[in-house]
Amino acid sequence: MTLRPAAVTASGWGWRHAGRRRWAVSGLDLDIPAGQRVLLLGASGAGKSTLLRGMAGVLGDEEDGEQTGRLLVDGRIPAQARGRAGLVLQDPDSQVVLARVGDDVAFACENLGVPRADIWRRVDAALDAVGLRLGRDHPTTQLSGGQKQRLALAGVLAMAPGLLLLDEPTANLDPAGAVEVRDAVLAAARGATLVVVEHRVGLWAEHMDRVVVLGDQRLIADGAPADVFARYERELTAAGVWVPHAAPWRSPRARRADGAAPLLHAQDLAVGRRGFGRGMLRVAASHLAVAVQAGRALAVTGPNGAGKSTLAMTLAGLIEPAAGTLEATPPLAGGLGPHPARWRSRELLTRIGMVFQEPEHQLLTARVRDELAVGPRALRLDDAAVAARVDPLLDRLRLRRLAAVNPFTLSGGEKRRLTVAAALATRPRMLVLDEPTYGQDARTWRELADLIDEVRDAGTALVLVTHDRDLVDALADDELRIGGVSVPGASR
Repeated sequence: MTLRPAAVTASGWGWRHAGRRRWAVSGLDLDIPAGQRVLLLGASGAGKSTLLRGMAGVLGDEEDGEQTGRLLVDGRIPAQARGRAGLVLQDPDSQVVLARVGDDVAFACENLGVPRADIWRRVDAALDAVGLRLGRDHPTTQLSGGQKQRLALAGVLAMAPGLLLLDEPTANLDPAGAVEVRDAVLAAARGATLVVVEHRVGLWAEHMDRVVVLGDQRLIADGAPADVFARYERELTAAGVWVPHAAPWRSPRARRADGAAPLLHAQDLAVGRRGFGRGMLRVAASHLAVAVQAGRALAVTGPNGAGKSTLAMTLAGLIEPAAGTLEATPPLAGGLGPHPARWRSRELLTRIGMVFQEPEHQLLTARVRDELAVGPRALRLDDAAVAARVDPLLDRLRLRRLAAVNPFTLSGGEKRRLTVAAALATRPRMLVLDEPTYGQDARTWRELADLIDEVRDAGTALVLVTHDRDLVDALADDELRIGGVSVPGASR
């Protein structure tokens, strides 16, 4: 399969989303020669995803936003060059189209008119390349977030595009899976033009020809990776860009000693989910022993598909255990009974908060400020009390300028900070966070980690489902690895 690389040219290009005062990208001049590999960096909200969507021709028309300047792929408007570009979105859940894995990967090929004899050969090769070896008939509804990410990438690789655009392609992958997917991309994209947005800078930098850094409506840096990181380290760090080998953040707060009575404990626990309706139960993980303690952080780690998110939802009282025991103790239950899955939503509000892996699954309103107020208003707080909770969170997580914006139009990193803030607004005794640092730049990562640590220091029990080793090293008091070795009580 021979790839014909595409060239990209931007001349004074800018885009402003409908309903926004601020331009997402403004006055951009950029030339990407055919066949070049570009690592596109910038702080959360700098316009990286907008630029990728522009190159792919999927930003929409004048009803969706306003455009200035020119953005061309092979000298044509991107919307007229579809099929030349393949885009993997930041949210892989939004790219799942069909019910079976094989059909989903084949979908784009069919739309591009690839000969039938070639489609399934491409499908099998793409699935193998990204390490999604579950069979063509595997239901897409039974994939984890990381597996959906691999599926979306396989669908794009099967297209054999001349321009491959990847928005955080390894964000929800375990470390070994991230390396596997990166290597698959580099092999499959050989000959194509490649543009990657990624906060795991060290994973990609040495394999790329060029680094382009977007700032606040300007180009901060552009050049060979080694030159950019050496010459602009101070500017990049100030802008929130991840710089390879930067010193990790460490908590300034003292840790609580082990030994406190757990708020929630489980023995021989099995967790799973049912299909549509009351379909067959699929057990994701079993024989688990878990203790969640006030003022301590439990990190749940392990490979994609091991059942981490299912465990998180079970601990949060959103799914019944498949087997074993899971009980809340009186300090958390407060007379409601020991089984969180039997509590009503209002009863969960101040007891257990949950942040889903996919932010879109819990966005409810049309404004960021209103989103933060949902929980406090459900607790029937008055306007002054609601504002006292919402305003500090807007400032702490850099959401103030977005207070009147529709949450669904935020970047992935901004949506993640919003959902974390919304969970904190009800001040629960226990907080379950599924990939809390997904999509964060270096600055917002530190601010989010510091806020989570402050909440833990105040006595909240934390469960952190994460592939972020830096977060585990910085915050975890205990680690439970699913699909590998369990490390209970790994005090630091």
